[in-house]
Amino acid sequence: MFKKRENVADIEEGNLLSPKFDKDGLIPVTTTDFDTKEVLMQGYMNSEALKKTIETKEAHYWSRTRKQVWHKGETSGFVQKVIEMRVDDDQDSIWLSVDIGDGSSCHVGYKSCFYRSISLGKIENSEKIKIEFKEKKKKFDPKIVYKGKPNPTKI
Repeated sequence: MFKKRENVADIEEGNLLSPKFDKDGLIPVTTTDFDTKEVLMQGYMNSEALKKTIETKEAHYWSRTRKQVWHKGETSGFVQKVIEMRVDDDQDSIWLSVDIGDGSSCHVGYKSCFYRSISLGKIENSEKIKIEFKEKKKKFDPKIVYKGKPNPTKI
């Protein structure tokens, strides 16, 4: 589907996409908001999701929980429109810069999946490290949007 990875020079300095998928056939993807540069989420793509993202200019990911490709925003309506897609130097990770309008990228209802900050400093008890909410208001109510749909998070 993509150019075969043959040599380091072509991978690092060439002009053809030769993604390196891990042993599970996945490549990590960091997604940021095009306008604010805020990190929205981190996910994975398999070769099918990567191809669909390139072709449709809308983000598709591989759900490790559901074991299937999913079109981001298919249920919530908050589609990620890809403005730019980059690959790192050794082509083993992807960076998407997307437009979500006034939408959300987090299935919990916040704009970003990174809605909490970890307190830094000396650790007295690793079971009691505090996290602080940085986003105070959700963009949507997941109980309404995902009614009847399986929760993508498993403990």
